[in-house]
Amino acid sequence: MNILIVEDEPSMVELLRYNLESEGFQVSSASDGEEAMLSIQEQTPDMVLLDWMLPKLSGIEICRRIRRDQDFRNLPVIMITARAEETDRVRGLDVGADDYVSKPFSPAELMARIRAVLRRHNPNLGQDTITVADVTIDLVAYKVSRAGRDVHLGPTEFKLLKFFMERAGRVLTREQLLDGVWGQGVYVEDRTVDVHIRRLRKALNEAGDIDLIRTVRAVGYCFEKS
Repeated sequence: MNILIVEDEPSMVELLRYNLESEGFQVSSASDGEEAMLSIQEQTPDMVLLDWMLPKLSGIEICRRIRRDQDFRNLPVIMITARAEETDRVRGLDVGADDYVSKPFSPAELMARIRAVLRRHNPNLGQDTITVADVTIDLVAYKVSRAGRDVHLGPTEFKLLKFFMERAGRVLTREQLLDGVWGQGVYVEDRTVDVHIRRLRKALNEAGDIDLIRTVRAVGYCFEKS
């Protein structure tokens, strides 16, 4: 999973990056508010760690914009800031932050809070089966069913469906799908994603079925929760 660090202090970015990568997360970063919003729009992360005081656009305003945007409103956000007053914490939570961590903080506690927020947003994480809408994927038996009927998928379509369902409700770019399914550093053309999504749709959808994979023009795809 990719976590975006929005922080203008290089030493804090390195501290967060070290701890996150040690836990197996992929990490990207932005040093000001405008860069953060551009990064979120171009390649939506799985979570944002967001400083309050930022150049160009404050963390509060970034969180507000995320919650107002239909494509990103379900994106998990944890604010990390030196502003520790109760009124600041309340304000941060009121604009939609999932959690609020004051500096200085314990890296171990922050990792625990990150895992807790990710579990709240996606209870399927770490489970043997994932169910979204009427689709169930069994990660142990390597089987997929929809509304009780078996769905037969190839290995790539299975991995693609798993990646989608673990992030249901979120818009994913082709780049995210390529990195998550084929792996970073592997050269695969963008149209390859479209080909496998067409195969996945054909396997999932019978006559009368709702197409749960929504195409978001000029952005990517979203696996709908219902």
